[in-house]
Amino acid sequence: MRTNHTLCRYYRYWSWLETVNPAGGSRLAKAVTYAKNQKPYMENYLLDGRCSISNNIAENIARPYAVGRKNFLFHDTVKGARASSIIYSLVETAKLNNLNIYAYLETVLLYMPDYKNEPEGIEELMPWSDMIQQRCRIKSKS
Repeated sequence: MRTNHTLCRYYRYWSWLETVNPAGGSRLAKAVTYAKNQKPYMENYLLDGRCSISNNIAENIARPYAVGRKNFLFHDTVKGARASSIIYSLVETAKLNNLNIYAYLETVLLYMPDYKNEPEGIEELMPWSDMIQQRCRIKSKS
C-alpha cells in the first residue's frame, strides 16, 4: 500500500542517510553502513506501512521448537515423537487463540473420550469453538 506520504518518507530517509558522515569505526558509522547494505531488504518496510520492523513475533513462535529440539533427542519411538508433535500443535494453537493452555489441554483430555464414538462432535473441542472460548479464554486484565 504505497502512498505519496510513504514514498516521500522513503526517499527522505535514504537522502538523509547519505548526508550522515559519522566518525569511522563509531557505532553510528556501523549503523549507517549496515543500513546502506540492507537497503534492498529495508525497502519493503519503508514502502509498505503494514510491514513490521521486528520479527519478534515469528521468533517467539519458533522458540518452543528450538528449546524442544533437545527434548526431541529422547524420542525413542515414532509413537512418542507423534504424541509430542500433537501436544506441541495443541499448545501453539491454544496460544494463537488466546487460551489458557492448561485449561485447554485439561478440557480436551477430559472431553475427548466422549467423542470416541461420535467424531463429528469433535468440532466442539476446537480452540475457536464457543464452548472452548467460554471455558478457556484468557481473561483480559481490563
